[in-house]
Amino acid sequence: MTASFRRAWNRIVAVFLGKPLDSDLDAEIQAHLDAAIEDNIQRGIAPDEARRQAFARFGTITGAKERHRDSRGIPALDVLRQDTLYAGRTMRRDPVFTAIVVLVLGLGIGANVAVFSVVDAVLLRPLPFREPSRLVWLATNGGKGGFSNQTYTISAFEEFRRHNQSFQDVTGFQTFYGSVQYKLIGSGDPLPITGVQVAGNFFPLLGVDPILGRNFTTEECQKGGRATALLSYPFWQRQFGGDAGIIGRSITVDASPSDITGPVTIVGVLPPSFDFGSVFSPGMQVDFFVPAYMDFWRTWGNTLALVGRLKPAVTLAQAQAESYALFPQLRAAHREWWEDYQSTLFQLQDHVSGKYRRTLIVLWCAVGLMLLIVCLNVSNLLIARVSSRGKEFAVRVALGAGRGRMLRQLLTESFILCGSGAALGCMIAWTILLYLARNSHLALPMLSTVRLDGTALAWTILIAGSGAIMFGVAPAFKMAATNVQEVLKESGAGLSQGRSHERLRSALVVSEVALACVLLVGAGLLLRSFLRLLDVDLGFAPAQVAALQIEIADGGKAERRGPMAQEILSRIRALPGIEAAGTVDLLPLDRNRSWGLVSKENLHDTKPHGAFVYVISPGYLQTMGMRLRRGRDISWRDSFDREVSIIINEAAARREWPDRDPIGQQAYGISRQPARVVGVISDVRESSLEDQAGAQAYIPMTQVDPEGVELVVRTRLPIAAVQAAVMPVLRTLNPGQPRTQFRPIQ
Repeated sequence: MTASFRRAWNRIVAVFLGKPLDSDLDAEIQAHLDAAIEDNIQRGIAPDEARRQAFARFGTITGAKERHRDSRGIPALDVLRQDTLYAGRTMRRDPVFTAIVVLVLGLGIGANVAVFSVVDAVLLRPLPFREPSRLVWLATNGGKGGFSNQTYTISAFEEFRRHNQSFQDVTGFQTFYGSVQYKLIGSGDPLPITGVQVAGNFFPLLGVDPILGRNFTTEECQKGGRATALLSYPFWQRQFGGDAGIIGRSITVDASPSDITGPVTIVGVLPPSFDFGSVFSPGMQVDFFVPAYMDFWRTWGNTLALVGRLKPAVTLAQAQAESYALFPQLRAAHREWWEDYQSTLFQLQDHVSGKYRRTLIVLWCAVGLMLLIVCLNVSNLLIARVSSRGKEFAVRVALGAGRGRMLRQLLTESFILCGSGAALGCMIAWTILLYLARNSHLALPMLSTVRLDGTALAWTILIAGSGAIMFGVAPAFKMAATNVQEVLKESGAGLSQGRSHERLRSALVVSEVALACVLLVGAGLLLRSFLRLLDVDLGFAPAQVAALQIEIADGGKAERRGPMAQEILSRIRALPGIEAAGTVDLLPLDRNRSWGLVSKENLHDTKPHGAFVYVISPGYLQTMGMRLRRGRDISWRDSFDREVSIIINEAAARREWPDRDPIGQQAYGISRQPARVVGVISDVRESSLEDQAGAQAYIPMTQVDPEGVELVVRTRLPIAAVQAAVMPVLRTLNPGQPRTQFRPIQ
């Protein structure tokens, strides 16, 4: 075995050490000939005759060298090495042609690899959980509408978890994580951090184990238990430098509204593979997780998003059938539930990436067609190049080079060109993916897992090899069909432009045009869709508007919130360059949630009457450029001790008061007491540019607790200048104001 391995190794080494071994061989042959000549001379033969006889007895030196090379190395690899070296010399003689081909291939392959990496992460790769195919997303009302239409009350979660037979277990997390503003205090300026409250069984159900520490205990998930937290891996690295001794240490957190304020003990660090935002809230970066105290959220309505794990023998259809049968029974015991309060089940993978599937597949096909056009273009260039090298090929064939060897030579050149293009394409793809990774706010699921990994490199090799064969075969067969005698008779250096040659090039051109037409039609459709989106009336004017998350001192007290907000806004409006300012808890086309909104006439309707709800300050509508159609704007006189005033949009007015003026009408479901409609605004796109606006209600922040506070300003100043002007005002009024950054609305 050792001897065989040594012989095989020596053969491989001989392929790559040809020159030193050839020098040794030349010296050995020369020594052998010199010895034979000397022997002949000693036998009395004349020197010239002695030399002739020695060479005659030895045979052809070239043949001996070839036989020796075949015996010492691997002939196929040796031929490949020679072809590769020759191809390299050929390409160096025409650097402009080589550079153009490599650049074109690099762009085509780079776009393909980048898109494939995204498709692989979003559509092909399973979610980074244990047995992800058994994970199910539970939504209400088919999963349409705001967060409240995709979530459950605490009682619904508890009842469904207790009575269902299809799920191994059900867990949940608070979707209104924006309603709790966390700050890390005690180490310099307050640091705004993002936390999510999860059920105690959230991580065990997903199959996520901390890399340090442990999960939450049952006692820690009960009201009054010790406040604990699990850190995300990026936050642990960024804030604590990856200190393994963080377990058991306490950090001081300030959160409002929440029971979690004060010292919080860190009990674990989650693995880097777990990215909550990538799966459940694309574009969001979560820093830590705390147990959700169900009693605190029990009166908040639909706030809990549910995820279940199916039992091993249960299918999604069986679980859905049981859900349809179970909810009517549960509604009988909970009169406060809507009559059609129902659960719609989706595979978690489909919920995460389903709405992106068609777009990504279309994009993948588009870059595939683009690469095909690139290959056809390169094939045409290589055919023209083969024609210009006709004399060279004819001479080599006439000197004894086989046509098979010439075919291999051309295919080798094609593979080298495509390999160089693939290397450039990988660099281009890496640059694109780096840009995507640095723009984590992009609302694309699994974005943090998109990278140039082994799968992407395998895909690169596959398309590069396929491309090399695709554009290398036509020139190779064009060369093989060459009539050597005719070419050698011609005075020029090129191949004759026969009919077959013209037919081949015409076919390639027709194919390019056809594929380009397909891409052109697709691009036209995309452009039309884009122009339609530009023409969509958003219901507000996002240009020159920026937002900043702020904290109002004593904001949890209704009687103090109004005066403090009024003072903040009056000072900011007085700043040079600020045209208008206001506050809102949730921005349009960002996160949203829905509450009940029903007229007196529809109070006994068994179907849900929901509306997207925004808690705003006076001046917000003007700042956002929202159009007031009827009635008045809210004012600071709408205080906590007066009847709740609301502004609705035209969609809500059409639904609840189709045949009368909604101004002055009472609306139920928004607050504990009936609210009075004081104004109507134009419809605002709250979820996406494609979806029509739903019913909306705008409530004064002086009368209803906001879910966080976003300061919105309209200004012509650069963002940096606005930041520099506004932050000192905020820190003067509230020294605990975190140093957050303005971001443009547009």
